[in-house]
Amino acid sequence: MSDEEESLLTEDKDREQIREELKHMSFADLQKLKEKLGTKVYNEAIFGKKIKKKIEKIDFKRGNKNRPREMSSKKPVPTSCVELTQVKKVVSRDPRFDSLCGTFNEKAFKNSYAFINKLKENDLQTLQKELKQTTDLKAIKKIKYLIQRLENQLREEKRKKEKEEKKQQEKKELLDSIKQGEKPVFKKKSEKKVLDLVSQYEELKNTGKLKKHIQRLRKKNKHKDRTKLGVDRIK
Repeated sequence: MSDEEESLLTEDKDREQIREELKHMSFADLQKLKEKLGTKVYNEAIFGKKIKKKIEKIDFKRGNKNRPREMSSKKPVPTSCVELTQVKKVVSRDPRFDSLCGTFNEKAFKNSYAFINKLKENDLQTLQKELKQTTDLKAIKKIKYLIQRLENQLREEKRKKEKEEKKQQEKKELLDSIKQGEKPVFKKKSEKKVLDLVSQYEELKNTGKLKKHIQRLRKKNKHKDRTKLGVDRIK
């Protein structure tokens, strides 16, 4: 038996003897002994010294210089070897307010999509034919709603078109008067409003919807008056 083995056996015997003596001591006495000796010495006396294992350093070598080098997974890859790629930030753009998408030309837009009104007129005629042939009350209600909506859209488009034509006509008249050396006369907003009401009155009269329009205005004004009276009473 070698000297090292003999010393290990002696240490084990001493440790066993110390453990036997400590068994008969109270917890308070053990705590005082631990404080007196220190945690490190106390643990070594009972459990023995910890033997640190030597980590064998593995040398990763290549069997062939043309093969890739084997690297340890525990060793972090240096940042110099990592290829960093910058991802471009996606910026959302609204074509309505983006100069790159051009400027909005209302006249060109209306000319390009003028066929939509023709499609609406065709749809209106188709719905009117379906209304005459349909007997289902639910379907009749739906068709009437669609007809009313299309009529309103076409009427609004017609009103806008007439307003634009009138505006262009006024500009032309002003330019003609300036060319002839006359002083241009600009209409006031109040005068334009009266003329618009007159043209609206004539249009409703020609279409036979004047009476219905007047009834709707009366109902609206009546509701306003009631609301106003209610507010006055609260005050």
